[in-house]
Amino acid sequence: MSALPDEGWLVAHRPPRRTRIFPLSHATGYTVEDWLKLPESGDRIELIDGSFVVSPAASGLHALCAGGLRTVLAGAARATGADLVVVEAANVVVGADGLIPDIVVLPRDLVMAGTVSFPASEVAAVAEIVSPGVGNRRRDYEVKPAKYAAAGIPVFVRVELEGADIPHVEVLHLGEGGYEPAAQAKAGEVLVLAEPFPVSFDPAELLES
Repeated sequence: MSALPDEGWLVAHRPPRRTRIFPLSHATGYTVEDWLKLPESGDRIELIDGSFVVSPAASGLHALCAGGLRTVLAGAARATGADLVVVEAANVVVGADGLIPDIVVLPRDLVMAGTVSFPASEVAAVAEIVSPGVGNRRRDYEVKPAKYAAAGIPVFVRVELEGADIPHVEVLHLGEGGYEPAAQAKAGEVLVLAEPFPVSFDPAELLES
């Protein structure tokens, strides 16, 4: 094995900087058109209130839960004959915002058409798995649910991965004044959903995939 370079080598050979995909001088005022023109970067970039919000890669627990929820919901969709598919991290145009829910339930023909983004009017349900951090939790509990409701998405599912007896799953249905609680369950209990198709499961299953 060759000797490690000395400290001077690091000064002369600085690691490359990541290419900026949007200028810092223009931090607000972006549109859905701008959002859809962003190049692939490996980051999850959402457009919220005219600004780009960049999220790092999800934790292993978050990813495991997302995969488990997709598996449970997709199995139920097939079993009930619903012409819907369940996908992870799809681009959804929600009013003037571009959001990327952790789970999206969509018409099969729309997905099979190879569409890059989907209008909220075509979405049957969305799910968000709450990420740690004050900003992330505020988005998953306040900002994004309000936007999904205003856009008319009928069902919102939120999965909590902090605290005891996780996962804890909440299901909210769209009412006249926004989302209203419809069902909830923690690990060891049974959650029953009627929409967008019948399904029942123990939230613990989401971490067993």
